[in-house]
Amino acid sequence: MALDGVPRRVGVVGYGRLGQSLVSHLLTQGPELGLELVFVWNRDPGRMAGSVPPALQLQNLAALGERHPDLVVEVAHPKIIQESGAKILRYSNLLVGSPSALADQATEQQLREASHRWHHAVFVARGALWGTEDITRLDAAGGLQSLRVTMATHPDGFRLEGRLAAVPSTGPRTVLYEGPVRGLCPLAPRNSNTMAAAALAAPSLGFDHVVGVLVADLSLTDMHVVEVELSGPPGPSGRSFAVHTHRENPAEPGAVTGSATVTAFWRSLLGCCQLPSRPGIHLC
Repeated sequence: MALDGVPRRVGVVGYGRLGQSLVSHLLTQGPELGLELVFVWNRDPGRMAGSVPPALQLQNLAALGERHPDLVVEVAHPKIIQESGAKILRYSNLLVGSPSALADQATEQQLREASHRWHHAVFVARGALWGTEDITRLDAAGGLQSLRVTMATHPDGFRLEGRLAAVPSTGPRTVLYEGPVRGLCPLAPRNSNTMAAAALAAPSLGFDHVVGVLVADLSLTDMHVVEVELSGPPGPSGRSFAVHTHRENPAEPGAVTGSATVTAFWRSLLGCCQLPSRPGIHLC
C-alpha cells in the first residue's frame, strides 16, 4: 500500500553501508509504498558497478534536477551538505543523514534560506538518538536545562579528523572529547551525528550548549553505546527532573553505523515522505 497514494521520486546521495541498505529497500519495497528510486550518486562511481542499475547511476550530482526528485536523501558525508545542500533544495526536499554538517553556522543558514526560497523542507534523520520527541517537547515547554550525549565505541569505529586523530588511547576507556557539540562535529563528522540531532532537538541549548562526549572503549568490539542525560531546572523542592537513557546498538567491528541505526533511517525516510513540504529544518 502506498504511503498516501501519490508516488514519490527519491534520489540517494552516498553508497556506503547506509546508502546500500536504502537503495535495496527502495528497489524491493519502494514500488508497493509508492516510492520510486530515480538516481544514486556516489563520490566513487565504481562502487555502484554491478549493484546499481546503470540507468539509475548519476555521474554528476549537479545534474540531479534532470531526474526530477521529490526527495533527495544524503547518506554520504557532511561535506556534501555543506557544498551542495542548498543547491539540492532548489529541486526537492532534502533528508540529511549527516546533521553534523549543521554545526557549521553558515551551512545551517544557507539551508534555511534555500528552504524558504524554494519552498522545500529540510528533514534531519534522528539516527541513534533515543527520545527525540520527548527532548523536543521538554525544550519547547521550557523544562530543559542541560543535555549531555555520550557516544562510546571501539577505537576502530571512529573516523576522526584534526587534533582528535592524534589523541592516543591511554587505557581501556579513554575520553577523547567532552564539550560543546559544535566543537566536536568538525573533528568527528561521522561519529557526532547523534549529538548533532540532539542539538537540533533542543534549540534552546543548540550546538553551543548541548554537551557531547566521545569515548574510545576497547571492550566495545561489537556495539555502539549512546547515553543521553538531561535535566530540568530545580523545582519548588529544589530537586530537578532528570532522565538518563542507555542505548546499546549492535555493530560490526570497525563499523561507523550500527545495525539499529540503519533500520531507524529507513523509518525516517518513510516518515518524512508522509509529512508536508514545509520550509525549515525538521527532525524526522
